Amino acid sequence: MSQQPANALAEQVYLRIKDEIFDFHLLPSDRFTETALAERYGVSRTPLRDALYRLKREGYLEVGFRSGWSVCPFDFVRFDELYDLRILIEINAVERLCQREADLPLAALKKTWLVTAAERETEPRRIAELDESFHCALVEAAGNREVSRVHAELTEKIRIIRRLDFLKEQRVDATYDEHAKLLRLILRRKSTEASILLRSHITQSKNEVRKITLHMLHEARATMQRVSTKTRAR
Repeated sequence: MSQQPANALAEQVYLRIKDEIFDFHLLPSDRFTETALAERYGVSRTPLRDALYRLKREGYLEVGFRSGWSVCPFDFVRFDELYDLRILIEINAVERLCQREADLPLAALKKTWLVTAAERETEPRRIAELDESFHCALVEAAGNREVSRVHAELTEKIRIIRRLDFLKEQRVDATYDEHAKLLRLILRRKSTEASILLRSHITQSKNEVRKITLHMLHEARATMQRVSTKTRAR
């Protein structure tokens, strides 16, 4: 890794640390030093610091005088506000789609979500990615590029807690069922029913976030580590 240009190396380190945060290998309030991380990644301090300060600016990390780096605690008030904004954006997108007379560009979503129980994805990280893609695709299909950009930024900010939703089997089943029902309502131009379902769908996810405890985060770390081990063994 250390033979690459500094900017490319800093980008790789940035993505690796962010993945460790999103996959719960680094939990909120976990502490680490630059020296330990540089040794673990096999990089020099310069690209590592570039990556760390970038993550600090984005609100994922904080640094203390003589105390090293730590992962920022969850700000649940901020997450609540982001979920409220998400509801507004996605309901607007659904309403716009239902008003459109032309055929809707939702074939890829139908292929992913209108499937039998045996065809459903089971790996938590992959399900989280598919869920993000579903909601982003609805907003993109509505046709406002600026709204899509804001929604993509919002999606990035809630990704870390959103993944917790898919460590529970009942939440995975509910997601498949509700996405399929929502798609069918949109395709039938049932704007009111689709908006009600979408609000309920996102609100349930928001409510799950409020139940997060430190114990749940440690369980999430263990689950994601098991998944990573299985994936590497294939």
